[in-house]
Amino acid sequence: MTRRIALIQAHPDAAGGHLCHALAQAYADGAARAGHEVRVIDVAHLDFPLLRSPKDWLEGQVPDALRPAQDTIRWAEHLVIVFPLWLGDMPALLKAFLEQIARRGFAFEPVEGNPLGRKLLNGRSARVVVTMGMPALVYRWIFRAHSLRSLERNILGFIGIGPVHETLVGAVDGLGDAGVKRWLGKLARLGLRGD
Repeated sequence: MTRRIALIQAHPDAAGGHLCHALAQAYADGAARAGHEVRVIDVAHLDFPLLRSPKDWLEGQVPDALRPAQDTIRWAEHLVIVFPLWLGDMPALLKAFLEQIARRGFAFEPVEGNPLGRKLLNGRSARVVVTMGMPALVYRWIFRAHSLRSLERNILGFIGIGPVHETLVGAVDGLGDAGVKRWLGKLARLGLRGD
């Protein structure tokens, strides 16, 4: 069964050439070989302002530059989000992107008497791919993958996206060519499965 996949490349360096870019491309190539439809959102190439007040988020309009990203997410059955861990969290550009697109009327709708409201992006699954300098086991067990849990629970879960699967690529500086090749193969296989 083929799937509609939104691949969100969230490395903030628009110049490319990082492991995140190679992993995302491997996933996209694998998905294309299996006949899945893939649309890419490259966050680093989008120009949008930061939200600076609750009023902006609740009452403001999504910037025109982000409307195609919302359309892609609405179209998708599965999201793949790829980013590097920076200071223990997602890069600020990805957080700013998610704040802008996860707006009332698109991602959720308030419901009288229900503080959680109604989730508008139900029926979509996700995979989050995170690269990091520390070993993945240290991030998962010592730091409890706190930022990843926050993304899964407080953002994706809040708007109805689930289940969410994780791929943690740790100790990236020591991977070497063979290690990078292994990870590219793993991402290509995930793409083939549309997972």
